[in-house]
Amino acid sequence: MAGTALVVGASGIVGSATATLLIEHDWTVHGLARRPTGQPGVHPVAADLQDADATRSALSGVNPDAVFITTWLRQDSESENIRVNGMMVRNLLDGLPKATAPRHVALVTGLKHYLGPFEAYGKGALPQTPFREEQGRLDVENFYYAQEDEVFAAAERDGFTWSVHRPHTVIGKAVGNAMNMGTTLAVYAALCRETGRPFYFPGSTAQWAGLTDMTDARQLARHLLWATETEAAHDQAFNVVNGDVFRWQWMWSRIADWFGLEAAPFTGAEHPLAEQMADDAGLWREIAARHGLAEPDLARLASPWHTDADLGRPIEVVTDMSKSRRLGFTGYEPTDDAFFALFESLRADRLIP
Repeated sequence: MAGTALVVGASGIVGSATATLLIEHDWTVHGLARRPTGQPGVHPVAADLQDADATRSALSGVNPDAVFITTWLRQDSESENIRVNGMMVRNLLDGLPKATAPRHVALVTGLKHYLGPFEAYGKGALPQTPFREEQGRLDVENFYYAQEDEVFAAAERDGFTWSVHRPHTVIGKAVGNAMNMGTTLAVYAALCRETGRPFYFPGSTAQWAGLTDMTDARQLARHLLWATETEAAHDQAFNVVNGDVFRWQWMWSRIADWFGLEAAPFTGAEHPLAEQMADDAGLWREIAARHGLAEPDLARLASPWHTDADLGRPIEVVTDMSKSRRLGFTGYEPTDDAFFALFESLRADRLIP
């Protein structure tokens, strides 16, 4: 099934990977972003989803068979996250022209569905791991729930099918992204190599020693397309991860080896990246100038706060994908390969030395 797709957040990690996959499968792809980046093969749609009238105007000539919502805006509190991100989904779905064919809307959220918002991340009473889709919502405010509710309400009103996709931490490439562990770790490793600093694991003992998993953006894109094209996956929520599990005590040395570093011994002490990299903006500009890198602004490459939130969690986090497997999704992506593919791409694009 190839048709017309609207990828919302097309300049982000998930959106750009999704657009690439859709183009490979002969879809006509419109990419919505506040500032479209000019991705090859993508028809740009410039719109601010906080502006309902402007969104409706921008979408007036787009009648997609499938809509992929891969964007959000971080606010200063969860109540503001709920207000702004719920409004963005509402403005998007209200602004679409009335469908002339069956339409599917896929929403990307994440494991904060089970872990809670950043204000209460991994704290309090949490569902048992591995996380499974039948585990209900937490009794806390969460902007993911607000986004879902907007999709559900619009689906009932307009008659489209939907799917919700809950990845773990996503590995992929996008400059200026607010949640970007892979690029953040690559920049941190480059800083350590250039300065001779120890390459510390920044997080908790629970993350160092416990099992975990992650989601490659390409794996997530395949999952989005699968759910769109699979009738049995419609009107369902799914977890989506790479399919392997690992411990950071193994992965950290793999990453260190790729960068030609020796991993510093783990002592149980946390070394948050937000503290380690707090004063590195000027240093990164020097490194960028010395190596002819394409992005001298450290803040557009690294998101230490997000990496610290994930790697500092006090609990083991693993994700069950049985629901997707039973319905026929067989995608698999080894996580170390996902990291290495990202690092190679960053180097090829002169984003890291």
